[in-house]
Amino acid sequence: MKKIEAIIRPFKLDEVKIALVNAGIIGMTVSEVRGFGRQKGQTERYRGSEYTVEFLQKLKIEVVVEEDLVDTVIDKIMVAARTGEIGDGKIFISDIDRVVRIRTGERDDEAL
Repeated sequence: MKKIEAIIRPFKLDEVKIALVNAGIIGMTVSEVRGFGRQKGQTERYRGSEYTVEFLQKLKIEVVVEEDLVDTVIDKIMVAARTGEIGDGKIFISDIDRVVRIRTGERDDEAL
């Protein structure tokens, strides 16, 4: 099993969700996060004053899937989240050793 974490722009959430659901992914976790990468924040204006927003708002989507679905999920996220501009985000893939469904006690693949 693999955990896929995608950091995306907030306005791309609906497109990513629809793409994943259409690919058969039935569960995901979404968190509001802040951060910066190459774009190093951005300069904004408010009432004539300039200020720097160092940590930009992003969303983190987490999905745990069986190994044979990893490439499909990555492709779906990339297509749905891409704008072609700096700040589109990143995708991280990690190994998951075990999963346990709290309600039933099911483990690993059955718990997904």
